Amino acid sequence: MSRILITGASSGFGAMTAKALADAGHTVYAGMRNIADRNRRAAETAGEYAHVVEMDVSDQASVDAAVKQAGELDVVVHNAGHMVLGPTEAFTPEQLAEVYDTNVLSTQRVNRAVLPGLRARGDGLLVWVGSSSTRGGTPPYLAPYFAAKAAEDALAVSYAAELARFGIDTTIIVPGSFTTGTNHFAHAGHASDEEIVAAYDERYAGLLDQVSQKLAALAPPDADPEEVARQIVRVVGLPRGERPFRVHIDPANDGAEEVNAVGDRVRSEFYERVGLSDLLSPRR
Repeated sequence: MSRILITGASSGFGAMTAKALADAGHTVYAGMRNIADRNRRAAETAGEYAHVVEMDVSDQASVDAAVKQAGELDVVVHNAGHMVLGPTEAFTPEQLAEVYDTNVLSTQRVNRAVLPGLRARGDGLLVWVGSSSTRGGTPPYLAPYFAAKAAEDALAVSYAAELARFGIDTTIIVPGSFTTGTNHFAHAGHASDEEIVAAYDERYAGLLDQVSQKLAALAPPDADPEEVARQIVRVVGLPRGERPFRVHIDPANDGAEEVNAVGDRVRSEFYERVGLSDLLSPRR
């Protein structure tokens, strides 16, 4: 059984994954911020099956303290993320920076805290919870989130090769749009420039509601966000070197799996051509 740290474990995929991994017998450290106030109830619930650690992924000192509290880890699940909705122009640069901080820079803070230990042991697993939006159908009014998840995906791909000779495994989980069963859309942020939002509303009135409705209509009635947690449990349980590079859980089938298959094949072929094929899987 593994010792596992999950970021953003207060709700959504993070909370589901913490519970599923604990039920599978793993020791889980559920990272979340504000456990004494805003997330107190979530922390109390998670505390029934996991070790809850105060962890603000936007602050390196908080991340370092949480990792120190967790001790020697085997697996890290990069799950923390935040969605925003609205016309791209209406977001300030500072808002975009906040989205990148939560979805991208947070993973770097956690990696810098965790990887020295994993590298020293020559073993471990990074699980990156990405998004089908990085390669699949990309409806409008979600650009800052899509851009951030694409950056996270690129970071994960490069890390996979750079950690392979240390014996550290990588799996990228690729969920599609689950419009029910999580708080992803309900807790989304919005663009702050109301004047620009109003200008877009004149030409694109009701577009945001239309996108939400169409995404919901694409999903089959049995779409279950818990499947994301189940797939992470499956990946964690596999032997090193036998874990899939990507796992898609996309009920709406937005095309990401097809595009990623091409991109990952090209990546493998390129590594073969430049004589770095050993970086495609972790050293055993």
